[in-house]
Amino acid sequence: MTKKQGWGLAWALVGYGTGTVGQLHQAALWPLWLDGAAIALAGLGAAVLWCGRACRSRLWCLGVALTAALLGFGLTELRAHARLADRLDPAQEGVDLELVGRVAGLPLWREGSVRFAFEVQAVRPAWAPDGQAARRPEEVGVPQRVLLTWRGGLREGQLQQRPPQDLTAGQRWQLVVRLRQVHGSFNPHGFDAELWLFENGFGATGYVRALRSARHRKLDEADGHLVDRWRQAVAERIVERVTDPRQAGVLTALVVGEQSAIDEADWDLFRITGVAHLMAISGLHVTMFAWLAAAVLRRLWRGHPAWMLAVPAPVAARWGGLVLAVAYAVFSGWGVPAQRTVWMLATATVLAQLGRHWPWGLMLLVVATVVAVVDPWALLQPGFWLSFVAVALLLAGSEREWVQATLETDPGGAARWRGWLRRSVGAGLRTQAIATVGLAPLTLVCFQQVSVVGFLANLVAVPVVTLGVTPLALLGVAWAALWDVAAAILGGLMGGLAWLAAWPLAQWATAAAPAWAMAAGLTGGVLAVLPLPPALRLLALALWLPLCWPTVSRPVPGQFELIALDVGQGTAVLVRTAHHTLVYDTGPVYSDDDDAGQRVLVPVLQSLGERRVDRLVLSHRDADHVGGARAFLAAYPDTPVMSSLEPDHELHRWMVSHTPCTAGQAWRWDGVDFEILHPAPQDRAPPLKPNQVSCVLKVSTPQHRALLTGDIERREEVRLVQTQAERLAADWLLVPHHGSRTSSTDDFLQAVQPRVAVFQAAYRSRFGHPAASVWARYGERGIERIATPTCGAYRWMAGRGQCERDLRRRYWHHGAPRPQGLDLAWARNLL
Repeated sequence: MTKKQGWGLAWALVGYGTGTVGQLHQAALWPLWLDGAAIALAGLGAAVLWCGRACRSRLWCLGVALTAALLGFGLTELRAHARLADRLDPAQEGVDLELVGRVAGLPLWREGSVRFAFEVQAVRPAWAPDGQAARRPEEVGVPQRVLLTWRGGLREGQLQQRPPQDLTAGQRWQLVVRLRQVHGSFNPHGFDAELWLFENGFGATGYVRALRSARHRKLDEADGHLVDRWRQAVAERIVERVTDPRQAGVLTALVVGEQSAIDEADWDLFRITGVAHLMAISGLHVTMFAWLAAAVLRRLWRGHPAWMLAVPAPVAARWGGLVLAVAYAVFSGWGVPAQRTVWMLATATVLAQLGRHWPWGLMLLVVATVVAVVDPWALLQPGFWLSFVAVALLLAGSEREWVQATLETDPGGAARWRGWLRRSVGAGLRTQAIATVGLAPLTLVCFQQVSVVGFLANLVAVPVVTLGVTPLALLGVAWAALWDVAAAILGGLMGGLAWLAAWPLAQWATAAAPAWAMAAGLTGGVLAVLPLPPALRLLALALWLPLCWPTVSRPVPGQFELIALDVGQGTAVLVRTAHHTLVYDTGPVYSDDDDAGQRVLVPVLQSLGERRVDRLVLSHRDADHVGGARAFLAAYPDTPVMSSLEPDHELHRWMVSHTPCTAGQAWRWDGVDFEILHPAPQDRAPPLKPNQVSCVLKVSTPQHRALLTGDIERREEVRLVQTQAERLAADWLLVPHHGSRTSSTDDFLQAVQPRVAVFQAAYRSRFGHPAASVWARYGERGIERIATPTCGAYRWMAGRGQCERDLRRRYWHHGAPRPQGLDLAWARNLL
């Protein structure tokens, strides 16, 4: 390839990627005719540029980039239209439906419940008689792939039978379910669950109706999904063979890609020590497997001259390694990260087979573009960039030389052994240093945390896991005794990791940095690993500082900021002043091992740079208000607590100090006044109900006031109006009891006279919150109504508020305009 050809290709690849990234930031899709026009214009531009290819000026290169950008934008738009067309019709939301289909993938079991993908083949109403014919899913607005949860339930006061333990991939079932549209919580710097569902092809989520168990029938045993059934059988064998559940979980994740098998405490250990990428099927695993397989195949091939005459050893090793890597990725679940890495390796293999020595930068552009064509939404995933950069470092040569030196060198004599060992160790240290330094800024950008002990941990963990544990775990499929050896090695490794995690400052966490600081930090990472003079490498340290210690935005003295988090059916509000932070309630419990504290509250606080919290107010004991308290107190153990909890409540064990909240308590932070208005000193639960003793907190400055009310009901509202009416006036109101019919009386609203009312409730709340009559009551008074299901987290300061969904609105999010008039058969073919 000539230099001009290389520049032309580079411009085309950059243009395609730019067009794809531009499309991914659209709040709504373009009309189909406009997308077709963009693709047609790209085709016309390509024809013109082809005719003028002899004159490759800068203008010609710019034309190539613009044409490729139009093509990338248009093709990604068409695929997005197709995916959005296969979503649940709002008319079918919350309706009992009888679905017939197959279990796809490995079912995920958690505390007696199971979550699984379901491929829908036929649908009919649950109340339909047995003789009524079922219809195809696209005919009734039901997507062909849904994510279901199956739990036990109560019927006539009796606990319903748990989901069947023999639920297996490939089984065909008839299930009565309730579906809902794709919807997830939205919080500052939080995980985009709706993007994950969209990228994985789920058009709806839902749950199996336990109270209609008589209609649930297994129609036939597993048929098809052979790989998934094999994976499930292997996972069950590992659990039966390995006695330690923690080690069994990690081995299951390494062999069949079932990351959920790893305990949450172990994930925390792996994140702190920076080895989480080794414990799941990632780009590193697939790449290392490909190179190990290629090295073994090369050695075997060289031992057979006839084979070498037919196919050269490098070619056989290259393609054999790719084929085995694909097999490994398929057996591990063919997850999105593994798919991306396979496409990267396939592209690199094809380019190598062409026999042309392309610059590394150009080859990496080709690889990235192939991934963008196959899965454009991968460009929004931190895993893609971490995997891509890691694989890029490996492709650059250091890791490859180390693996090949380890497997291929045939030293003879002590001197040659020492030389081989020195070269291998040196290459490994060099590679790990490059990976640690190069990925650290990117890790901070993506997760606002990085492991300080990661270099030491990975020096041991990378060779132990990739060259020891993982090969033994895979070979254990054929000889189960090897799982015992792998588990023993893994147990020693996890003990060492626990020792490293106990070090002071083992992990560095920081606030989310502004865009300019991210750019500076990433530039510093590049400068640090490039072969540059020492002076330029020292410049990297200066560029890292804004990323490692970003400035934290806070209100000025005399002002306060409120953030009503999107936690589902529950309450969690942050109150921030110039130098202090208060947390009002901690949200609900989601399951036995998951709550709003660890999923939402603590990550948001850390992303905002809150290294301490000055006070936690727990309004009352209900689980939707204190469900995340334990996780919060584990992360911020020195926080003083104020609550209406009874003295023997279990949460007292986690508190360093506690003060019962009582009307009349007041304090001032940074020119902002805080005052407890309820409960009265004589009000305690029991004998009163928990809602009746909710701590009511008023936050005020001379300009603005906010009232946080917990779950007070009509009786408490009347009492407040009678005794403290002059103190109730507020601009911002946290609606009592999530908008229940038992609260928000006319007299109370007349006394408060809010301009903004925030309803914290779940999407399609099973309690009916907010009640339609209450929602209308606020609207009739001209009050701005904010509901977290449609707004996400709501930030309010100095009289102005903003919804998190409005800040990050994308076309795949719930509530975005849907494509109209799209033929589902065409959409299926396109997908």
